[in-house]
Amino acid sequence: MKGESSPTLYTRRLILRRFTPADREALLDIYGDREVNTFLPWFPISTLEEADALFAARYEAAYRQPGGYRYALCRRADDRPIGYLHLEGEGAHDFGYALLRPFWGRGYATEAGRAVLERARADGVPFVTATHDRQNPASGRVMQRLGMVYRYSYREQWQPKDLMVVFRLYQLNFTCPEDRVYRGYWEQYSEHFVEKGL
Repeated sequence: MKGESSPTLYTRRLILRRFTPADREALLDIYGDREVNTFLPWFPISTLEEADALFAARYEAAYRQPGGYRYALCRRADDRPIGYLHLEGEGAHDFGYALLRPFWGRGYATEAGRAVLERARADGVPFVTATHDRQNPASGRVMQRLGMVYRYSYREQWQPKDLMVVFRLYQLNFTCPEDRVYRGYWEQYSEHFVEKGL
């Protein structure tokens, strides 16, 4: 589980690789699009200098640490990032992703997610969680297609945007018992509940 950080992976249509400094324009496109970032915690960036700073803080630093997965999602045709996918190596083993708008609804997040989850399982990650804003059910459908199961919801005052958000937590267990549930967010946030019919 503590092997190389973000080893390159290949799928039928995608290359999943590390971001590099040469991806600064793609990072600006992805992290600067307001609609793409609607359901993400940070505010959109607006300059290449901010893209450079984001790369250094969010990617370059992470790649120096063992374990974890922080990928640029690139089409095989041109190797240009069209989104990202992250899976934390510790704690909740949180799984997250975003794609540029022209690539929504084409199955790229599911395709990339399957490859990363297979790698995580092989690397000994015991389980994976993912959360989505209740107002963004499309993200939940990606989680379901990846075999994740809804466990519970919780209400959080989301920072730095300072929004009240209800998150739904999904989980996929690999080596731990099927009924084991990650309770970290349940215990952290006092308003938590199980929604029926999900």
